[in-house]
Amino acid sequence: MTLSHEEQYQRSWQERQEYAENMQPIIGRLYRNKGIELVVYGKPLVNATTIDIIKAHKTVERFEQQKLRLRESFPVLEAISKLDLAPGRIDLGKLAFAYAYKNAAEGLSLEQYLQRELADLLGQDDKIKPTDVVLYGFGRIGRLLARLMIERAGPSAKLRLRAIVVRGGRKGDLDKRASLLRRDSIHGPFNGSITVDEENGGIKANGTFIKVIYADSPEQVDYTAYDIHDALVVDNTGIWKDDKELSIHFKAKGAAKVLLTAPAKGDVKNVVYGVNHKMITADDRIVSAASCTTNAITPVLKALHDEYGIRNGHVETVHSYTNDQNLIDNYHSAERRGRAAPLNMVLTSTGAASAVAKALPELKGKLTGNAIRVPTPNVSMAILSLNLNKETDRDSLNAYLQKVSLFSDLQDQIDFTNSTEIVSSDLVGSRYAGVVDSQATIAEEDRCVLYVWYDNEFGYSTQVIRVMNEMAGIFYPTLPVAL
Repeated sequence: MTLSHEEQYQRSWQERQEYAENMQPIIGRLYRNKGIELVVYGKPLVNATTIDIIKAHKTVERFEQQKLRLRESFPVLEAISKLDLAPGRIDLGKLAFAYAYKNAAEGLSLEQYLQRELADLLGQDDKIKPTDVVLYGFGRIGRLLARLMIERAGPSAKLRLRAIVVRGGRKGDLDKRASLLRRDSIHGPFNGSITVDEENGGIKANGTFIKVIYADSPEQVDYTAYDIHDALVVDNTGIWKDDKELSIHFKAKGAAKVLLTAPAKGDVKNVVYGVNHKMITADDRIVSAASCTTNAITPVLKALHDEYGIRNGHVETVHSYTNDQNLIDNYHSAERRGRAAPLNMVLTSTGAASAVAKALPELKGKLTGNAIRVPTPNVSMAILSLNLNKETDRDSLNAYLQKVSLFSDLQDQIDFTNSTEIVSSDLVGSRYAGVVDSQATIAEEDRCVLYVWYDNEFGYSTQVIRVMNEMAGIFYPTLPVAL
C-alpha cells in the first residue's frame, strides 16, 4: 500500500519522537552517573525535551547540507553508554554524522570507532573534588547562575550551589526569593520544582538545598557554620570592583576565592573564557568574568585577528536596557540614563572595546566603542566595523566563521546563523557568548562589518559558569575536537 504524503510525514515524525523519547533516559543516566554532557553540534541534550532533541538534530543540516537522522545517532548513543568513560563533553551529532557520512570510521566497527575518538575519556578516574559555591547577590545574573547549576546538579556535579547571600530577612522574603527563581518574565518558568524550607532557612530546587544567608556585608558571614568550606564566592552585586575592595569577601570564614560578574579595575584579571582563561592560575584568589559585551565580541575578534589581522575598528553595541536605568524619567547620576528606558533609545558609553585589550593585548589601542540602549528587556547586538590586514569577501569570511563555530577552541563561544528571519527574541536563552548573523555580513577588500547577537543575560551566565569551573580546577575535554 502506498502512503500519502501526509501519512509519510506523520510516520516520520512519530519515528523521530520515539527515538528522542528513548534517548532521554540514556542522556540523563550518562550525565548524572558518569558526568558525560551530550550535545549535538553544540546544542545541549541534558534535560532536553523530545522536541529539543529533534530540533538539535535539525540544525546539523544547516551546517552539513545533509540531514542527521535520529535513527543514525541513537545507536551511537547506545554504544557510548556502554563505554567506561570519565566525565567530559561529547558531541553526539559530530560523531554520528562523521560515522554515517564522512567515512570517519575507516573500516572500524562502531565500538572501535568510538574507542578511538573518545580515547581521552576511556578508563580515566574522576579525581576532581567538588567545590562549594556561594552566590553573593541574587539578581538577574545570580538567579540564572543558580538555574544553570541546578540543572546540572547530581552525584557527578562538581560545582555545588550551597548558599546565596542577600540583604533583608523581612517576613515573606524566602517566598519572594523562591518566586523570582521559579518565574522569570524573560527566560520563562524554572524547569522543575521549587519549594521553601522555612524551618532550615532555605530554598529547595530539584533536590538541591540552597541556604539563604542574610547579611549587609561579607564580614558578617561565617560560611563554615553552614558546613561550607573553601567556597568560590560569586559576587553579582557589582558593589566592589578592584582587588582591595573585593578582598572584603575573605573576612567571611570559609571563603577561598572570589569571582566578579562585572568588569574589574586594578590588577584583577578580566577573563573571557575561550580567549584568555588559561591565564587563571591556582594561586588566583580574585578574578573577573568581564562584561557581557566583552564576552560577546572578544571571541569573534580573536578569530578574525588570528586569520586576517585587525588593523583598527569601531564597536557599536545596541544593548537592551538594564536594571540601572529608570522605568520613567527620573534623576540618574549618569548622562541620559535618567530618561525612561522602555520609551527611548539612549546613547551612552561602553568600556567593552577598550576592555577587549585585557583579553587580547594585541588589539590594545586599535578599537573604539560606543553604545545605544534600546527598549527591549534582553538580547543585544554588537556591530563590528573593522579594517583588516588581508583582503576577503563575504562568502569567504562567513565560511571561515562557520568553521570556527563548529571546529575550534571557540566553538562554545561563537554560534553562527544563516537565517534571514532571525530577530532578537529568537536568541533568548542562547548559551553562546555571541551569535554571528551571517546574512548581515558585509565584506569588501580589507574592510568588513559583522553583526553579532548575544543574550546579555543567559549567554553571559554560561560564560561565567565556565570561568567558575576554571577557577575550581574543573576541566573536562570536549570530544571530538574535529572530524
